[in-house]
Amino acid sequence: MPRPQRFWLMKSEPTSYSLDDLQRDGRTGWSGVRNYQARNLLRDEVKPGDAVLFYHSNAEPPGVAGTAQVAREGHPDATAWKKGNVHFDPASTPSRPVWFQVEIGFVERFPRFVSLEEIRACHELQDMTLLKRSRLSVQPIEKHHFDRIVRMGRRKA
Repeated sequence: MPRPQRFWLMKSEPTSYSLDDLQRDGRTGWSGVRNYQARNLLRDEVKPGDAVLFYHSNAEPPGVAGTAQVAREGHPDATAWKKGNVHFDPASTPSRPVWFQVEIGFVERFPRFVSLEEIRACHELQDMTLLKRSRLSVQPIEKHHFDRIVRMGRRKA
């Protein structure tokens, strides 16, 4: 029996990698995650075909710019092995990787950006992990949360 699709919110600082960058590139490795809880999700839970809300963090305003889809399951994050890389970790090696990444592909840019303020104001989204002060860069969300934010982003301004 096939695994049901899951839904994720993935955060990126737009000055580091934005939805524009993903749209240009088409597909990218979601690398550089250095939190054990998020690493475990990338390694064990996030699978190809899962849907992603692409969230711009540390932005003015922060919020969801569009969607992506997981294209490749968790595999070792080689940025941890590259001396000089901002994500280098001497404890991680190719034979004993500590950090993992997935690959995501661009799906959609919303006609309108869905700000964190709008998400907070929406009654249907009040139980999202995002609103519980979660700093995780990768977090699971419910299908109804995903669908609601997509509707908000597709609504004409």
